Amino acid sequence: MTLPPNDAARMYVCGITPYDSTHLGHAATYVGFDLLNRALRNAGHDVIYVQNVTDIDDPLLERAHARGIPWSDLAQRETERFRQDMTALRVLPPAHFVGVSEAVTKIISRIEMLKERGSIYRVGTDLYFEVSADPSFGRVSSLDRDVMLKDFAERGGDPDRRGKRDPLDCLVWRGERQGEPSWPSPWGPGRPGWHIGCTTIAQEHLGSSFDVQGGGRDLAFPHHEMSAGLGHVIHPQHRFAQTFVHAGMVAYDGEKMSKSRGNLVLVS
Repeated sequence: MTLPPNDAARMYVCGITPYDSTHLGHAATYVGFDLLNRALRNAGHDVIYVQNVTDIDDPLLERAHARGIPWSDLAQRETERFRQDMTALRVLPPAHFVGVSEAVTKIISRIEMLKERGSIYRVGTDLYFEVSADPSFGRVSSLDRDVMLKDFAERGGDPDRRGKRDPLDCLVWRGERQGEPSWPSPWGPGRPGWHIGCTTIAQEHLGSSFDVQGGGRDLAFPHHEMSAGLGHVIHPQHRFAQTFVHAGMVAYDGEKMSKSRGNLVLVS
């Protein structure tokens, strides 16, 4: 990444899904990007740093249902804990800290742009993005198709869903399901998919192209690949992010530390 001396650096780092407390895996990622933020500032650049909160997603909704509490209450509580943990670690706060639930109107607008470009199709009450609409799809992760299909199935994708044109096509709008939050849209009530949320928030605050897209290494595929593909189709003349930076995973007792495994050491 090369920046002219007086240019601001524009950085987007994918945030947490707030259904549990912040652990050392999160801490390693956000302290790492805090170091990059400070290094850019030390080099004389202003930094426009954007981070999202994935406060609409299946793991959050499932945890809230299991605990018998509103999903929004759980998201708000765990997001505040995350803020407190980052303050305790002296991480500089982002200029824009945006929940997906706050950006639904903007997300719908971008899905409409994708529809105008002919890259969206319907399966039941859901809308999918055709990854083939982005000629550069695969450049972010540099994985072959077999590995993509395996990782997609393990990381929130649905390659085996009937009616899809390509197993790798990603969900951008999930039609309303009983017991789930939903918002009105031109295609009926529902909620955004994972990848389009980050594409929208990044481009809304940083423009059609920006300098750094960051997150944990496990986000390279499918999340960063899909987010970039969506961004390239929305703004075909621009590369979504100039540089992708991925932090390593923290292991504990020989396995990746993660909420799904439950092998957590909390920041607190």
